[in-house]
Amino acid sequence: MLDLHNFTLITKKQTTFFKSNYTKVLTNRIHVLKQLLNVIEAKEKEIHKALYLDLKKPEFEALTSETLFVIKEIKLMIKKLRKWSKPRKVHSSLINFPSKDYIIPEPYGKVLIISPWNYPFQLAITPLIGAIAAGNTVVLKPSESSPHTKKIIIEILTEVFPETWVAVIEGDATVAKALLELQWDYIFFTGSTEVGKSIAKAAAKNLTPITLELGGKSPCVVDQSVPIEITAKRIVWGKFINCGQTCIAPDYVLVHHTIKLALVEAMVKEIESAFGKNVEESPDYGRIIHKSHYDKLMDSLVEQKLIYTGKSNKKSLFFHPTLVDEPPLDSALMKEEIFGPILPILSYSNETDIANTVLNFDKPLAFYIFSRRKKFIKQLHAEYSFGGGVVNDTLLQFANQNLPFGGVGSSGVGAYHGRFSFELFSHLKAVVKRSFRFDLPQRYAPYPKSLNLLKSILKKL
Repeated sequence: MLDLHNFTLITKKQTTFFKSNYTKVLTNRIHVLKQLLNVIEAKEKEIHKALYLDLKKPEFEALTSETLFVIKEIKLMIKKLRKWSKPRKVHSSLINFPSKDYIIPEPYGKVLIISPWNYPFQLAITPLIGAIAAGNTVVLKPSESSPHTKKIIIEILTEVFPETWVAVIEGDATVAKALLELQWDYIFFTGSTEVGKSIAKAAAKNLTPITLELGGKSPCVVDQSVPIEITAKRIVWGKFINCGQTCIAPDYVLVHHTIKLALVEAMVKEIESAFGKNVEESPDYGRIIHKSHYDKLMDSLVEQKLIYTGKSNKKSLFFHPTLVDEPPLDSALMKEEIFGPILPILSYSNETDIANTVLNFDKPLAFYIFSRRKKFIKQLHAEYSFGGGVVNDTLLQFANQNLPFGGVGSSGVGAYHGRFSFELFSHLKAVVKRSFRFDLPQRYAPYPKSLNLLKSILKKL
């Protein structure tokens, strides 16, 4: 564990290293990304084991939602980095004629990444890949709540990078707070909205640009036109993967009252089909991260009407999948993101009911619609603001590297993945190259007495 007194020294070393321009050399970036890819692929089983020890994450989930995603991201960067790094020529303005106009990506410099515990490998390494690809140095503070994954992250990054390029700092919220007191060129944070506000406040002191990947009450609207069984299967999968500890998981279902009972019955059937009658014995169902989060989830169920649940186990951090019937919108369960295997089921009769529920909360990170009605889908997309969404499924917006991933309002600032990651960690510098061959004489003093001709010309430019 690094001493607090070393933080400033590390950032100074990274500043010196960045000023050497080593990270700006394209071949250096591609070479180190290839090294990172090789080490991750060699240690993939160890990563999966660490994720199991921290979250009891099934190997299938560890592969598909953690290591495979990271490996694909690195490969995409290696393949596309030469193209993305080139100055991009854009159309010039007639007012600048003759000229050549460019957008030139350049790295910010020292990047601080603070990552969470729920997808502790993927949500630490994916933004790091983008920051390195863009030519930055990185200080990463992984979550202290996932110690086994943190350990393997340190092993991997220490093997690939010198501390002057990438440094990992261990610690809790106190360490994160100390890091935020330092001067950074960019800050990337994934976590809760409340902590995100404190990150933004700290960054504002130095006008540091930030990305905040937060969360919120992500609705799942289900109308009466859907096939019940496949809808239930896809909602159950999206909600209970990683034991519900997913920032884009459906936070509540808002179902048309005419099919509510049928959907609930199908969801219960699907839960037991996926995890068995005794869910605790299922090798495909994870665990809650720690006891304090377990207690918070339990407290949120006080005085709620439970449709479906089972016996949970605090000692083993097993929390049984739970469906809650029509919880009050002002209850503890509905005041903030649930982040666990509890799914409230609310009903609606018309579009006004949907608005009264959805608009009761801040803009969500995700928005899911299950419907066969194109007009209804189009209407909801037009009426509600959200980070990203899926029609007739859940979570899949995260999997496409061609889509930006991020929130809006209280669910986040900025978006990344694929090319969006490279551009997020790059300052897109605008450059105009003028020729000496032509000048508009009217631009210089003494200015023309009549502006009518100049106005008519400028309006056409």
